[in-house]
Amino acid sequence: MDSPVPPRAAAPGPRRRDRHGRGMRGPIAPPQVPLAASRAEVFADLVQDSVDRLERRWPQLADMDFMVLEVPRLGGAGEPWNDEAVPLGGTMAARDGHRARVVVYRRPVEIRTKGRDERAALVHEIVVEQVAELLGLTPETVDPRYGED
Repeated sequence: MDSPVPPRAAAPGPRRRDRHGRGMRGPIAPPQVPLAASRAEVFADLVQDSVDRLERRWPQLADMDFMVLEVPRLGGAGEPWNDEAVPLGGTMAARDGHRARVVVYRRPVEIRTKGRDERAALVHEIVVEQVAELLGLTPETVDPRYGED
Protein backbone atom coordinates (compact mmCIF):
# COMPACT_ATOMS: atom_id res chain seq x y z
CA MET A 1 0.00 0.00 0.00
CA ASP A 2 2.12 2.73 -1.29
CA SER A 3 -0.66 5.19 -2.13
CA PRO A 4 -1.55 7.57 0.72
CA VAL A 5 -5.17 8.32 1.49
CA PRO A 6 -6.15 11.70 0.00
CA PRO A 7 -7.48 14.25 2.54
CA ARG A 8 -11.20 14.92 2.59
CA ALA A 9 -12.37 18.16 0.99
CA ALA A 10 -13.84 20.71 3.36
CA ALA A 11 -17.60 20.97 3.25
CA PRO A 12 -18.82 24.01 1.32
CA GLY A 13 -21.47 25.01 3.89
CA PRO A 14 -21.17 26.25 7.47
CA ARG A 15 -20.07 23.85 10.14
CA ARG A 16 -22.89 22.50 12.22
CA ARG A 17 -20.92 21.56 15.32
CA ASP A 18 -18.15 23.06 17.40
CA ARG A 19 -14.57 21.95 16.87
CA HIS A 20 -14.89 19.04 19.30
CA GLY A 21 -18.01 17.69 17.59
CA ARG A 22 -20.27 18.01 20.62
CA GLY A 23 -22.62 20.93 20.16
CA MET A 24 -24.24 23.28 17.75
CA ARG A 25 -22.40 26.32 16.46
CA GLY A 26 -24.15 29.63 16.58
CA PRO A 27 -26.07 31.87 18.92
CA ILE A 28 -27.69 30.48 22.03
CA ALA A 29 -30.76 32.69 21.80
CA PRO A 30 -32.61 34.34 18.92
CA PRO A 31 -32.03 38.09 18.43
CA GLN A 32 -35.49 39.01 19.81
CA VAL A 33 -34.64 37.66 23.26
CA PRO A 34 -33.02 40.09 25.75
CA LEU A 35 -30.23 37.56 26.32
CA ALA A 36 -28.97 38.38 22.84
CA ALA A 37 -28.63 42.12 23.56
CA SER A 38 -25.06 43.26 24.11
CA ARG A 39 -24.01 45.31 27.13
CA ALA A 40 -23.61 48.37 24.92
CA GLU A 41 -27.16 47.99 23.58
CA VAL A 42 -28.61 47.56 27.07
CA PHE A 43 -26.69 50.62 28.27
CA ALA A 44 -27.89 52.71 25.31
CA ASP A 45 -31.44 51.66 26.19
CA LEU A 46 -30.93 52.91 29.76
CA VAL A 47 -29.78 56.30 28.44
CA GLN A 48 -32.74 56.48 26.04
CA ASP A 49 -35.18 55.61 28.85
CA SER A 50 -33.76 58.42 30.94
CA VAL A 51 -34.02 60.87 28.03
CA ASP A 52 -37.62 59.81 27.38
CA ARG A 53 -38.50 60.49 31.04
CA LEU A 54 -37.03 63.98 30.83
CA GLU A 55 -38.46 64.85 27.40
CA ARG A 56 -41.99 64.73 28.80
CA ARG A 57 -41.12 67.67 31.01
CA TRP A 58 -38.53 69.40 28.80
CA PRO A 59 -39.53 69.29 25.10
CA GLN A 60 -36.39 71.26 24.12
CA LEU A 61 -34.38 68.07 24.70
CA ALA A 62 -35.51 66.99 21.23
CA ASP A 63 -32.98 69.53 19.92
CA MET A 64 -30.09 67.79 21.74
CA ASP A 65 -28.11 64.70 20.77
CA PHE A 66 -27.51 62.04 23.40
CA MET A 67 -24.50 59.77 22.87
CA VAL A 68 -22.90 56.82 24.58
CA LEU A 69 -19.12 56.45 24.33
CA GLU A 70 -17.07 53.64 25.80
CA VAL A 71 -14.55 55.79 27.70
CA PRO A 72 -13.59 59.47 27.87
CA ARG A 73 -10.95 60.55 25.38
CA LEU A 74 -7.71 62.20 26.28
CA GLY A 75 -7.44 65.75 24.97
CA GLY A 76 -4.33 65.24 22.87
CA ALA A 77 -0.99 63.48 22.69
CA GLY A 78 0.91 66.33 24.35
CA GLU A 79 -1.47 66.94 27.24
CA PRO A 80 -0.41 65.68 30.69
CA TRP A 81 -2.44 63.14 32.64
CA ASN A 82 -5.14 64.54 34.84
CA ASP A 83 -5.31 63.35 38.47
CA GLU A 84 -9.03 64.10 38.79
CA ALA A 85 -11.67 61.38 38.86
CA VAL A 86 -12.71 59.78 35.58
CA PRO A 87 -15.77 61.62 34.22
CA LEU A 88 -19.01 59.71 33.87
CA GLY A 89 -20.53 62.13 31.37
CA GLY A 90 -19.94 65.35 29.50
CA THR A 91 -21.56 68.05 27.39
CA MET A 92 -20.82 70.00 24.25
CA ALA A 93 -22.74 73.23 23.70
CA ALA A 94 -24.46 73.90 20.38
CA ARG A 95 -22.26 75.82 17.94
CA ASP A 96 -21.36 76.12 14.27
CA GLY A 97 -24.57 74.43 13.13
CA HIS A 98 -24.05 71.42 15.41
CA ARG A 99 -26.62 70.50 18.01
CA ALA A 100 -25.84 70.38 21.72
CA ARG A 101 -24.60 66.98 22.88
CA VAL A 102 -24.81 65.03 26.08
CA VAL A 103 -22.35 62.15 26.38
CA VAL A 104 -22.48 59.30 28.88
CA TYR A 105 -19.38 57.10 29.23
CA ARG A 106 -20.39 53.45 29.48
CA ARG A 107 -17.35 51.70 30.99
CA PRO A 108 -16.79 54.08 33.96
CA VAL A 109 -20.50 53.81 34.83
CA GLU A 110 -20.50 50.02 34.58
CA ILE A 111 -17.44 49.78 36.82
CA ARG A 112 -19.11 51.87 39.53
CA THR A 113 -22.38 49.92 39.61
CA LYS A 114 -23.27 46.38 40.61
CA GLY A 115 -26.67 45.72 39.09
CA ARG A 116 -29.08 46.90 36.43
CA ASP A 117 -31.23 48.99 38.81
CA GLU A 118 -28.21 50.73 40.31
CA ARG A 119 -26.83 51.34 36.80
CA ALA A 120 -30.16 52.78 35.61
CA ALA A 121 -30.28 55.16 38.60
CA LEU A 122 -26.71 56.36 38.01
CA VAL A 123 -27.31 56.83 34.27
CA HIS A 124 -30.39 58.92 35.03
CA GLU A 125 -28.45 61.08 37.50
CA ILE A 126 -25.71 61.65 34.93
CA VAL A 127 -28.19 62.58 32.20
CA VAL A 128 -30.03 64.96 34.56
CA GLU A 129 -26.77 66.63 35.62
CA GLN A 130 -25.56 67.09 32.04
CA VAL A 131 -28.93 68.42 30.82
CA ALA A 132 -29.02 70.82 33.77
CA GLU A 133 -25.56 72.08 32.82
CA LEU A 134 -26.60 72.68 29.21
CA LEU A 135 -29.85 74.42 30.19
CA GLY A 136 -28.20 76.46 32.95
CA LEU A 137 -30.48 75.05 35.64
CA THR A 138 -30.03 73.04 38.80
CA PRO A 139 -30.49 69.25 38.58
CA GLU A 140 -33.43 69.51 41.02
CA THR A 141 -35.20 71.84 38.57
CA VAL A 142 -34.66 69.45 35.66
CA ASP A 143 -35.91 66.44 37.64
CA PRO A 144 -37.59 67.05 41.03
CA ARG A 145 -36.75 63.45 42.04
CA TYR A 146 -33.00 64.02 41.51
CA GLY A 147 -30.96 62.72 44.42
CA GLU A 148 -33.77 60.64 45.88
CA ASP A 149 -33.16 56.92 46.36
